[in-house]
Amino acid sequence: MTWLHKQHGDTYIMGKRFPVQFDLLAETTLPVCRSKKLALQIRQDMWRLLQNVRGFLPAVEVTSHETGMYVRAGGQLTSLVHVRFAQLKLQDMLDDPIYRQRWINYAAWNKGALL
Repeated sequence: MTWLHKQHGDTYIMGKRFPVQFDLLAETTLPVCRSKKLALQIRQDMWRLLQNVRGFLPAVEVTSHETGMYVRAGGQLTSLVHVRFAQLKLQDMLDDPIYRQRWINYAAWNKGALL
């Protein structure tokens, strides 16, 4: 299954299935940067973290605001799993300063950046 992408106004969504559903959800805010690049990095790290969760269809939603980027990460669960445990792992990843700095560096607006 391929990754699907959708831009709707100030919101960029990346997921395995549309419409996205957040049975599993963690949220954070980050400094202003490129939403597509940010979503890509978060999606990759989330997939590595939760790839063993059976029936997990990941999704990342990034909404741009003047003051920063609002991120919702998680996705749909098609089977019964330990939702609370997976949600805590995901929220820990979104709050981890090392991941956050790497995402910001990757998605930062550089001179000549098009996205």
